[in-house]
Amino acid sequence: MSEWEVIWGARDAFIAGFWKTLEMFVLSALIGFAFGVLLLFLLEGRPHPGRRLTKLLIDAMRTLPFLILVYLLYYGLPHFRVRLPADTAGLLALALYHGAYFAEILRSQRLVMPSGYIEAAQAHGFRDGVIYRRIILPNAVMTSLPLLGNQLILCLKDTAFLCIITVREVTAAANSVQSTYFIPLKAFAVAILLYWLVTLAIEYGIRKAGAVSKKRGFQHA
Repeated sequence: MSEWEVIWGARDAFIAGFWKTLEMFVLSALIGFAFGVLLLFLLEGRPHPGRRLTKLLIDAMRTLPFLILVYLLYYGLPHFRVRLPADTAGLLALALYHGAYFAEILRSQRLVMPSGYIEAAQAHGFRDGVIYRRIILPNAVMTSLPLLGNQLILCLKDTAFLCIITVREVTAAANSVQSTYFIPLKAFAVAILLYWLVTLAIEYGIRKAGAVSKKRGFQHA
């Protein structure tokens, strides 16, 4: 039996791992982006204790290596009698970690946004929440699409670390096949191909969103 026949025989493991990777990636990206949007909102306005705590949280996530965060959530929390399932710990780690980066990316675009947009909205009597939802957030998102796309790709790749806490994603599937049949090159080549396909889909989505952004005149940075 050839090595590729072995890979084909293990296709169910790869398919299951691939779907688990997609599940973890999509859920963590959605939750992380929503978390980043919330953090950006908390950074708005005049300095206050909540704003300082938000900035401290973002800096902590950016300083902490992702692998250590995963270890802390999965192996550290049981010391406080909080035990999370592997999938939950992995999802929470991805969402917290990349949510902080999403917030920082959006904040960078918020800082270069022309002040005239906000002043005009305030002159028309718009409340802060409406200004954030209708003006600040759309501009920040649309003008940071390439950076957001890059962060999504990093989030996808970070799902590979979850195999260390027994999440059965595609890297875990490849590692199981290679350790059983001693064919690391082809097993991990399949995993790389699957990651690459998702990356292409992300890049395509960002390009389409960028075209919409350009038509609506969001390119001010």
